[in-house]
Amino acid sequence: MKTMQQIRGISAVCLLAVPLALSGCGLFGSESASIDAPPPEVEAQMLQTEGNNTLDSGVFGPVAQDDAQAVVKDSTKTAKATASGDRTTVYLEDGNGLLAPVSLNLPKSKDSGTLKNSLMALVNKGEYASSLPEGFQGILPAGTEVQSITVDKSNLAVVEFNSEFNNYDAADERKILEAITWTLTGQDDIKGVQFWVDGKKLTEMPLQGTPLDRPLSRTMGINLPKQGPSLMNSSAVTVYFSTTSPEGIQYYVPVTRFVPAGQEQLTAAINELIAGPESGDGLEMVMTQGTSLDSVEAGQNGVVTVSLTDDMFADGKEVPAELLESVVLTVAQNTEDALVQIRLNGKQSITDTDNVDYSKPVSAPEFLNELPL
Repeated sequence: MKTMQQIRGISAVCLLAVPLALSGCGLFGSESASIDAPPPEVEAQMLQTEGNNTLDSGVFGPVAQDDAQAVVKDSTKTAKATASGDRTTVYLEDGNGLLAPVSLNLPKSKDSGTLKNSLMALVNKGEYASSLPEGFQGILPAGTEVQSITVDKSNLAVVEFNSEFNNYDAADERKILEAITWTLTGQDDIKGVQFWVDGKKLTEMPLQGTPLDRPLSRTMGINLPKQGPSLMNSSAVTVYFSTTSPEGIQYYVPVTRFVPAGQEQLTAAINELIAGPESGDGLEMVMTQGTSLDSVEAGQNGVVTVSLTDDMFADGKEVPAELLESVVLTVAQNTEDALVQIRLNGKQSITDTDNVDYSKPVSAPEFLNELPL
């Protein structure tokens, strides 16, 4: 966060946060480009199909909901809105080896054509490679083709690839599943994804044996930690940190974290946001070292109120946009896109560094990370 770097010198800056009973996993090490799969018993639980919320994420826009009024965000820092609304959000590998949502202008078509195009954008050196922003690439093996996509009445997407799909680096196995699953479950209310290759259903991935005996959903998480202590009886939450593209454009990255079981999910998620990213993963802090969480309250009108304290902004200074945006993204990811009201130091009247007024509830963006080519 450039503002915080200048002031304090610190580093700058849905998935539905489904509680998962875990028996062990790890946290990010210094090598973020290679994300290890969890132990088999953890993987089996994380790959369960659950109710899934989606966040086709860009500009903070108005959402009509009961008495709540959403403010309109028009941020040239993170995105420029497209009047036609023809963007599609796909999950690409960034320069840090993490998967990030990127909103692209891809051809729209009826039936499954749009879904197919979104997956073809994930193919390394594929037909949409020239449409990707600098520093991003598809994670699917070169030569992969989407032979068919069908969506049934239960909103399960069945995807069939050609045999080139199997020609991937073993270290990328889980990342491939995350990219496909998060890309598809952000569209058309898709709840889960099933994988086929050349007419045969996959029950496990061919190289590392990641189980595919049931459809995948966003409960599998994204950008999982790599190394760390045992996390017995833990739950998973996903939060949004920030980083910058090679061109210096700020964008957001979802990261799944593990917290002690029994914690209230939204509270746990915001506290992970305050704790900041792991060292060496290329992500930046969105909070300051003095930020603390006072409370998280869900109102009857569908608005979630997050109350924070930070002495740095006690005098009414503009609050860094990435601090507020990350809170909105994280809360919306956990609460099926609820509107978010932020209070800071007991005040509801807040303006960010992009001159956006947060005095009223804010909706999560429809599109996120609309980066220039």
